Amino acid sequence: MACVLLFRLFLLLVLAAFSQGKRLGPTSPLRYSRFLDPSHAAFLRWDFDYEAEFITFELQVRTTGWVGLGITDRYTFVGSDLVVGGVLPDGNVYFSDQHLLDEDTLEQDGSQDAELLKLTEDSVSTIMRFSRPFRSCDPHDLDITSDTMRVLAAYGLDDIPKMNRERTFVKSIFLLQMLQYDDQDAPEDTIIHDLTISNFLIPEDDTTYACSFLPLPIVSKKHHIYKFEPLLVERNETMVHHILVYACGNASVLPTGIGECYGSDPAFSLCSHVIAGWAVGGLSYQFPDDVGISIGTPLDPQWIRLEVHYSNFQNLPGIRDTSGIRLYYTSHLRKYDMGVLELGISVFPIHFIPPGAEAFLSYGLCKTEKFEESSGLIPKLTSLSHQFKECLEPSAQKNNKPKLYKRGMSQAIRGRRTGWFEENSRMNGAPVSDIYVYSYLIHTHLAGRSLQAVQYRNGTQLQIICKDYSYDFNLQETRDLPQPAVIKPGDELLIECNYQTLDRDSMTFGGPSTINEMCLVFFFYYPRINISSCLGYPDIIYVTNELGEEASENPMENLMVLNNVEWTPENIKKAEKACKESQQTVLIKTIDEEEENTTGWIPDIIPTPRVLCLESSGGKVEPQDKTPAGFRAAPMALSGSNTATLRHLPLVVILFLQGTLSWLLAMLQTGV
Repeated sequence: MACVLLFRLFLLLVLAAFSQGKRLGPTSPLRYSRFLDPSHAAFLRWDFDYEAEFITFELQVRTTGWVGLGITDRYTFVGSDLVVGGVLPDGNVYFSDQHLLDEDTLEQDGSQDAELLKLTEDSVSTIMRFSRPFRSCDPHDLDITSDTMRVLAAYGLDDIPKMNRERTFVKSIFLLQMLQYDDQDAPEDTIIHDLTISNFLIPEDDTTYACSFLPLPIVSKKHHIYKFEPLLVERNETMVHHILVYACGNASVLPTGIGECYGSDPAFSLCSHVIAGWAVGGLSYQFPDDVGISIGTPLDPQWIRLEVHYSNFQNLPGIRDTSGIRLYYTSHLRKYDMGVLELGISVFPIHFIPPGAEAFLSYGLCKTEKFEESSGLIPKLTSLSHQFKECLEPSAQKNNKPKLYKRGMSQAIRGRRTGWFEENSRMNGAPVSDIYVYSYLIHTHLAGRSLQAVQYRNGTQLQIICKDYSYDFNLQETRDLPQPAVIKPGDELLIECNYQTLDRDSMTFGGPSTINEMCLVFFFYYPRINISSCLGYPDIIYVTNELGEEASENPMENLMVLNNVEWTPENIKKAEKACKESQQTVLIKTIDEEEENTTGWIPDIIPTPRVLCLESSGGKVEPQDKTPAGFRAAPMALSGSNTATLRHLPLVVILFLQGTLSWLLAMLQTGV
């Protein structure tokens, strides 16, 4: 019997060790960091355990008063979740999980779901570290999700928590980042190559797409690009919307100088497959260890088109720019050549959003069953002759009429030819391989509020691959998936975009300008196949008829008819329903600019259920607490990582361990 008791004790110790494994303590390093305000007074570090669904924050603020950190809404501070703490003059600390009743008034939550890990103060700053679940059971706590999170930070000059607009900051952050690299990961033979626009005079127009053709590095053997980062002129940061590096394909004649990207020169349309790209709010991006973008083989391009999108809404004169992209490449090859697949709605005015819409859903369908036929088209790259001709000068066009554009940001992050004969990626009409999506970039313009990419197989929804229900136009960065999503030939991919146009009194059409709209998702995947884009658009004739208007066979005439519709809430919903129910045309394009068309229907989307909430580890305020009103006292000896409890384990692990323990004990008792 003694052996049984000892064995029980051993198993309990093992179970306890499991429960302590991943919790972050008061001194554990945190992988991610951002300044939260322009003056760099508030600095945030954070890290998370994706499986246990816990996140740890550390806020450092230049103040000896109170500090607060939480999550807020897109439109108002009311209801914001704010964890507040500080150090009193006598050295005691106070700490509380609170929320905002209105723009200025704080109230403590009935359930205390933030766990204090560290709270210190010196003569200059205060540091507060705490952890909280992704989703607590407290209705006053906003969920931490894979969406863009609007992080709220506030502080005071004394220990009386009171909101002050001058000391309150909101910053959009993608908190649940999956990968983080540093310079220690760089190969020893890393080479840097800068691609920049040359002393460009930014026009006094709202939107400008400036393009220049530049050579890629000359290398004697295959290399892999493994990282890129933006090169921005400090004073021009607010005017640069995105920077893209397109690989040139079947081009024998390229323009010289700097010209309008989407004018009448057909040479620009020959380069539509991106090597690297950056958009407003983004940072540098490093690929996973086993993938890279190939350069240096006979099948790789030697020249690129650099595209810089400027948004000069203040029409400022005389500003010159030399922004661009820095590439990091190495001769240490990765296992896979990566590709990029563009999904969503074709960027031209058949994509429309009515004015005055609280919410308007648009859809773009991709049918991968046609990838086999399209991938059978043999790549036809030829070497560049490097003959040049003069560019067309940029031309500003300002009018409210819908206009057909060849390309815009719609071609952003296009794939290009790298490693065509990868052993898992066959051509000449043979079946294409499964592809593994490891990261993504989502893109709309100013009216966009949310996006999601949904995967279907054999008519059944398989998963929501990626989504952002709190999209911020000013934060567009490449985001990694928790695990790769496998796309099999025959799968359908649906992109849904939600728009709000309450501030607009005229139609919004698809197009490259910031005041136009887009609905795009770019999948970064491996191994490389010969497909660059798969975009859909609705039957505009059907939509026009459903709105009770007389339809024309000319799509542009139908758009003019829709522009004259009285856009009541009823008509807005009717248009949304018609766009979803109409047959979609799907355009599939190869890297060689060959196109294959098909049709399909928009399937329904089944929402993903919310995860279970985690119970509070705190409690209500005791009346005898001698701390600022509405706070609970925190112990001076703060808990570390060894204080984690069993509830921080994922439920499936707990059930497995409990079952294993019960079985082993039963076996021992049977033996006894």
